[in-house]
Amino acid sequence: MWSPEAAYGIRNPQAPDADMPKGTVDPRSAGTLFAHLADIRRAWALCELSEGERRALFLRYGLDWPDQEIAAEDGVTDRAVRYRLERGVGKLAAWLNGRQYVDGYDELTAA
Repeated sequence: MWSPEAAYGIRNPQAPDADMPKGTVDPRSAGTLFAHLADIRRAWALCELSEGERRALFLRYGLDWPDQEIAAEDGVTDRAVRYRLERGVGKLAAWLNGRQYVDGYDELTAA
């Protein structure tokens, strides 16, 4: 997702096997993989994410680092990393759905 050439290495699950004879392709029944990648790339560029959320999302989902490693690298707790990931994914999903992000933690009161 972070590399402009990423889509070229991904196999289209709707495509026929390489050894199958060539046929016509109906664009209406083609997969939506490339549209999803374009949407996610646009959301990544335009969504209002904090630097910590952006960094946690990249390290976790881009580089597949575990939460403990991200926490050690950033000098925060595992819980803070999970919070950043949850908020970041929530903000991206809200942006993609055209909705305003509502943080579920804002409603919690101190006990």
